[in-house]
Amino acid sequence: MGTRYRAIELFAGGGGLLLGTSLAGFSHERAVEWNHQACDTLRTNIALGNPLLRGTEVIEGDVRDVSWGSEFDGIDLLAGGPPCQPFSLGGLARAALDRRDMFPAFTNVLAELAPRAFICENVRGLTRASFADYYSYILMRLQHPEVAAREDETWREHYDRLCREHTDGIAADLRYEVIPTVVDAADYGVPQHRSRVIIVGFRADVRANWAFPKPTHSKASLIASKETGAYWRRHGIKPSEGMSALVLPMDTYDLQPWRTVRDAISDMPNPLVGGTEGWLQHERRAAARSYPGHTGSVLDEPSKALKAGVHGVPGGENMFVADDGSMRHYTTREAARIQGFPDLYSFEGSWTETMRQIGNAVPVELARKVAASVAQSLADADASGVQVPQLRLVGDVA
Repeated sequence: MGTRYRAIELFAGGGGLLLGTSLAGFSHERAVEWNHQACDTLRTNIALGNPLLRGTEVIEGDVRDVSWGSEFDGIDLLAGGPPCQPFSLGGLARAALDRRDMFPAFTNVLAELAPRAFICENVRGLTRASFADYYSYILMRLQHPEVAAREDETWREHYDRLCREHTDGIAADLRYEVIPTVVDAADYGVPQHRSRVIIVGFRADVRANWAFPKPTHSKASLIASKETGAYWRRHGIKPSEGMSALVLPMDTYDLQPWRTVRDAISDMPNPLVGGTEGWLQHERRAAARSYPGHTGSVLDEPSKALKAGVHGVPGGENMFVADDGSMRHYTTREAARIQGFPDLYSFEGSWTETMRQIGNAVPVELARKVAASVAQSLADADASGVQVPQLRLVGDVA
């Protein structure tokens, strides 16, 4: 795809979504992030000449305080993952009552920039039954971002008004067709189980014919690969040393096998042995230990979800069980591999901070596949020339 579309990234963090969308053909003109060390990560990689970040202006600060001038007119994509702590299954707060809920800020920028499309990522906890009403409110607000909340209007009152205007067809000019999807990153080639909700929207006048990309990898194919011995041979292991005793019926082999921890890091030197010279941020870590509910990942399955943890402490699953049965923490570079970051991508901060950035990131490959499908739909719309202006329905006069 020759066209490089213009993009803005909000809540950029360490850059996972940014890198994935760049790989899919988007050029980021601005990336906004409040965390100083995450901004340093972006600035460092820009200074190192990472081509995927070329031309990106990094804004350190609160999204709500950023000004958007006319130079950002005509943006094709707004992307971002509003801070997810209020909706996390392990979160400590209550959605709309939590000041960390940045969905309103995302929709405000959406209303101001009116991009042709947006990608919004968040934790699966957003779809929990206890958040059902607020989740519906978020989707409705993304459909009609210009219908802003009034002063002193509660989110429920705003939701009721949005529903009335949506049903009656009395709404502002700007409207989006919104498609939410819950996915496991392992089904898209990421060597990690990571369940997320991804909300994609296209401005109504784009007339996009879009559907969420189909999975490319599967558990069934991984099991089949192990049972035939292909997986073990690929890693130079005799099948008898690691053959799975579990045999499941397989009715399809058209998808690739889930990628495993071994697939992701087996070509890297073991930091406990040495030979890591020349590898970026691949220093050995102290031994880890399992405890109830936190048993680490196994080498021959996708990793458990890397987590940023609570109060700056990396999650208990940022470790794995080695071939000899010992357990150790992932190095920063191994965790970055699990998330799909390039080996020359540098993270700023302590190990705890780098793991926070990596644990909060959108897996690069998942972001690429979603963004590539969005870019293709935009290209198809450009090629067809079918794009009509939206009409204001409020107070129309013949």
